[in-house]
Amino acid sequence: MGTVTIGVSIAVPEPHGSLLQQLRAGFGDAAALGIPTHVTLLPPTEVEESDLPAIEAHLTEVAATGRSFPMRLRGTGTFRPLSPVVFVQVVEGAEACTWLQKEVRDASGPVARELQFPYHPHVTVAHGIDEAAMDRAFEELSGYDAGWPCTGFGLYEQGADCVWRKLREFPFGSAVVPSQAGSADRGSIPAADAGTRTTGR
Repeated sequence: MGTVTIGVSIAVPEPHGSLLQQLRAGFGDAAALGIPTHVTLLPPTEVEESDLPAIEAHLTEVAATGRSFPMRLRGTGTFRPLSPVVFVQVVEGAEACTWLQKEVRDASGPVARELQFPYHPHVTVAHGIDEAAMDRAFEELSGYDAGWPCTGFGLYEQGADCVWRKLREFPFGSAVVPSQAGSADRGSIPAADAGTRTTGR
């Protein structure tokens, strides 16, 4: 066995996912059609293929401690000039995403790693294209708004063709926020961000 490149993310559901993917491609981002629309929890990470079972077991444990929470995207932002990225902002669910990505990258787990930049949940809609196209993406999606209930996350692998494909979905396992006593070591999705709604606004 060799190495594979994996990522962990929350998929943006239909019809929102395909729409944003098509728009990203339309702005001239050639990589768009190989990248399902998502909010990253673990950025591209090279691992030994033999470690995948342990990684899946770890992600199952993380998901089991979670519960569904409302996600909402609204408006645009950019990491320029630090990084050539335009994104749609996560305006609801950001705290829960931050908790999840910390659990995924936990130092005791099989995919412990440091990040190049501080974690900032977002949905990329343009990356590494010319400035005029980046400006157009920023302006055209400035009024974008979409919401849905987040019920889990997925493990993805990047193929030799640079296309990202889902290996497995990890649904949240709890109907309520874990008690402090039961989750003292792993924490819990913050109650403020883990409401009981099952539909987006």
